[in-house]
Order: sequence, then structure tokens, then C-alpha cells
Amino acid sequence: MSQQTPNRTRSEAELREIARLGAEELAWDASAAEVVAFAAKHLDPTEVAVACSMADAVLPHVVSEQLPKVDVLFLDTGYHFVETHGTRDEVARVLDVNVVDVLPELTVAEQDAKYGKDLFASNPTQCCQMRKVDPLAKSLKGYSAWFTGVRRDEAPTRTNTPLVTFDEKNGLIKFNPLAPWSFDELIDYATDKQVPVNLLLSNGYPSIGCEPCTRPVAEGEDPRAGRWAGLNKTECGLHI
Repeated sequence: MSQQTPNRTRSEAELREIARLGAEELAWDASAAEVVAFAAKHLDPTEVAVACSMADAVLPHVVSEQLPKVDVLFLDTGYHFVETHGTRDEVARVLDVNVVDVLPELTVAEQDAKYGKDLFASNPTQCCQMRKVDPLAKSLKGYSAWFTGVRRDEAPTRTNTPLVTFDEKNGLIKFNPLAPWSFDELIDYATDKQVPVNLLLSNGYPSIGCEPCTRPVAEGEDPRAGRWAGLNKTECGLHI
């Protein structure tokens, strides 16, 4: 479905207070269910969004257990693997969520015409900014909080990820309920709950981004080593 941005009714002060309470009440290793329960206690499902890359549907499943019909934002960059789009469609079919396709301002063809073909190769940071960061920022404006699937074990830049914080960049509460989880715990949950999983995860892609910028990862490599391989880049900009 296309997005109809909700109208945020809470003040920044109120959102900051909820974030502060969450940081105070939730232990560093609180369970994902406890994090979502805190959000459900203080927020209505219509105030909340879930960001999902469609590498798996664990986060949407965890959140929708207590916040049904929640909006799941899928950043449709125009460069995704076929398997990623397949996962997106399966999530919309089987989970109690509303999948919202978040689109960049320019199509791939329009971007090529304006900035040169394959901007992802010549300036990947600018490409990510226009196709992921800016569209997400625009989409989040009407929400009071968003959930991400960031895990502390994914990269050194994510080691200290809190379970809840106030997102200064986007001006709302940010929940990271899977932060303490390992990749194995993620897969175990997906298997146990029969949650949709991107087929690429079992084919050497523990971290899945856009097709031109993602390669398989060798056994023992950093899980995000396949993202922007060969470039001095480890984050798209959504979480920094």
C-alpha cells in the first residue's frame, strides 16, 4: 500500500519523557516482548511504525504480537533483489501488519539522468541518502515512535545500541527490541514461529541491502562485510 502519513499529536517533550522512562525501566538485556509491551503501554498502534528491510520478518512479527495492524515501512529503493520483494509480499500476506512502500523522490531512471548512471558506484553515500535516508525521514514525520531491527552483534558501530532512546535526527522515540539478539537467535525465532525469511539469508547473505551493493559473505567474516564491499562504508545512514 502507499503511505498516508499519520498526524503526530504528541509534543516532543512528551515523547522525550516516554523515551526516558523506557531507558529507566528496561534493563540493558530486556526481552523484545518487554520492549514492545512498554511501547504498547504508552503508545497506540497508529502512532508506531516498524522499519523492515525484508531480510526477515522477525521484527514485524514481534511488534505485531502486541501492536496489531502496525505500519511496516519498506524502503523500496528500486535496487532490491527479487527475493527481497518476494519477502515483502509474503509479510503483507501472512502477518497482521500494514506494509507501506516508501519510495524515493526520483525513480532509478530519473536519478541516472540527473546524477549519472550507477550513482551507487560513484557516490554510494549520496545514493543511500536519496533512496533510503531522506524517504524514511519524510515517512517518520507523522509517527511518535519507530522500531528497528538493529542488533549489537552486527557491527562495531552498533555495539552500544540501546533498547529505547529519543531519535534526535528524526524527532521521535526509537525502539531497538532485537538489540541483544544474535543472528542465530533471530533465525531460531523465525524457524520456531514460521516467520517469513528472505531466501538469500540461507545463501550466504546475512545482511541484505540493495542488489548492486551486496555480495555473499564468507564463513567467519563480519556479517556486514558484504555490504558496500570494497568501499570505506559500513552504514547507509539510517542509524547514525
